[in-house]
Amino acid sequence: MIAGLATGALVLVVGLAWVGPGRAGTRSRRERRPWFAGLDVAPGRLVAASLGAAGVAFLLGLGFTGIVWVALPPAIAIGLLPGLYWSRRRAVRLAATAAAWPDALRDLSASVAAGLSLTRSLEALATSGPPPIREAMAGYPATARALGVLPALEVVRARLADPVADRVIEVLRVAHERGGSAVPRLLADLADATGEDLRVEEEIRTESLEQRINARAVFVLPWLVLLLLCVREGPFRDFYASPAGLVVIAAGAGLSAIGAVVVGRLARREMEPRVVGGRG
Repeated sequence: MIAGLATGALVLVVGLAWVGPGRAGTRSRRERRPWFAGLDVAPGRLVAASLGAAGVAFLLGLGFTGIVWVALPPAIAIGLLPGLYWSRRRAVRLAATAAAWPDALRDLSASVAAGLSLTRSLEALATSGPPPIREAMAGYPATARALGVLPALEVVRARLADPVADRVIEVLRVAHERGGSAVPRLLADLADATGEDLRVEEEIRTESLEQRINARAVFVLPWLVLLLLCVREGPFRDFYASPAGLVVIAAGAGLSAIGAVVVGRLARREMEPRVVGGRG
């Protein structure tokens, strides 16, 4: 009972920390994540899902092994999965939107070169551009007609909250303000530069995929082996049910947590800062 309450409390704290406090008058990180994930899920449901997953995992582990502290670490780890899943969906949405910008910019360049104004080209992009861009610019035509092109672009920038989108929106702002015959070439050059940056980033991500999989397996497999050892009656189960086994499990859980933090920091790639629109 005490272990179950401890599991729930820890997952609740982690869930609330991941959600983070909102800020009045702005779209907080908590409010932006559901848009990126494409899921209409409130932050409270995320915490409830984490608590439910941790509770079910704890009860299953306790039922198979009969040892509270053997079932506790895997339950905590499983309780973190809903937040990790949501974060992953957000990352996938960001990557899809960023990958669609080069094609969208080439469409804009072709439309402007054909004689269409940038304003009309942007409105057409919101309805006939690549699917991720259409979703990102949903509502742009109505906002542009009501408030103007520049405020509408700022709405898109705030919605995406992404360094690639910041660069694109800033160039679009300059192109709208200055205009001229150089706009098609400017948009085409930006499309080429953005595509090259995304290609290099994809190569880095692909080359590090095997290392990421190996690192995760190193942390997961020992706990799976521990559960299997404690499923049947015998000396392993007797040892881990004893105070000495508790000390070993506590030490292993602590070392695993420290190792996960160290590996996470070593594997973290430097993300491009949001120089424009990243403050406040």
